[in-house]
Amino acid sequence: MQIIQSIQNRIYEIRGERVMLDRDLAELYEIETRSLNQAVKRQARRFPKDFMFQLTKEEFEELRLQIEASENNDSLRSQIVILKNGRGQHLKYLPYVFTEQGVAMLSGVINSDKAIKMNIAIMRAFVAIKKAVLKQTDIKEQLKEIKERLGEHDVQLNQIYDAMENLLDEKAAQRKWEDRQRIGFKK
Repeated sequence: MQIIQSIQNRIYEIRGERVMLDRDLAELYEIETRSLNQAVKRQARRFPKDFMFQLTKEEFEELRLQIEASENNDSLRSQIVILKNGRGQHLKYLPYVFTEQGVAMLSGVINSDKAIKMNIAIMRAFVAIKKAVLKQTDIKEQLKEIKERLGEHDVQLNQIYDAMENLLDEKAAQRKWEDRQRIGFKK
């Protein structure tokens, strides 16, 4: 379960898609990022734009800030965040990201026992995220329905209060009529 939580922390939302960075996938598969990207480029037909795409500079900066904020709480540090001085230490190319379908396709491209096991765990993490989103949507719908019902009840309660006030007003008026001082002949 801990591995799935770790994977879920590496799933980001970019362009309305849940994606994983090439670096994170390479780390999980225990291979170099360069090797992962080379394997993908050799099988480019398997990765259309809705399976994999390269981040823009703006997207990368936004993602980097997101990672920094989330990792202030974690002891793990991403190689994207920490850039060291020296040759070969700075990010040369913008990272690629893989959607859920792209990650599934990676299992056919990177064929190692570790990659297969990790791919299964990643698919489970994506499924767990989908379930959580569905639950959240269901709860929102239920809250909306409750709010509408309460609104209807408020209207009905106001009508009851108005009717009770009218009855009380009528009884008060009737009491006043009965309690009035009589004029005229008295027996």
